[in-house]
Amino acid sequence: MARITVEDCLEKVNNRFTLIHMAAKRVRQLRKGAEATVVSKNKDIVVALREIAAGNIIIGDSLEESPALETPPIMLMNETAQDQDAPFEPSDELKNEEEALES
Repeated sequence: MARITVEDCLEKVNNRFTLIHMAAKRVRQLRKGAEATVVSKNKDIVVALREIAAGNIIIGDSLEESPALETPPIMLMNETAQDQDAPFEPSDELKNEEEALES
């Protein structure tokens, strides 16, 4: 197989930051046992980039598959969008550190 390049992936994703987040999320999915959508004996990161370049992976708000495509792309959770709605609550460890600093 030919080498995968960032430029190949950027044809499907509009910026490098989003590309890195998509690839990292997909690598975590592959390591948890998700089935790859491309045939490759490479490391998980290379498989993820090949899937993105092939258009098999798109970013979205759920893990639902798109019914409009013959081979539906895998949707990736947008973790930052979920976290923005939740109010910040410091952990017990952080609270203890703050109390120690105040004393």
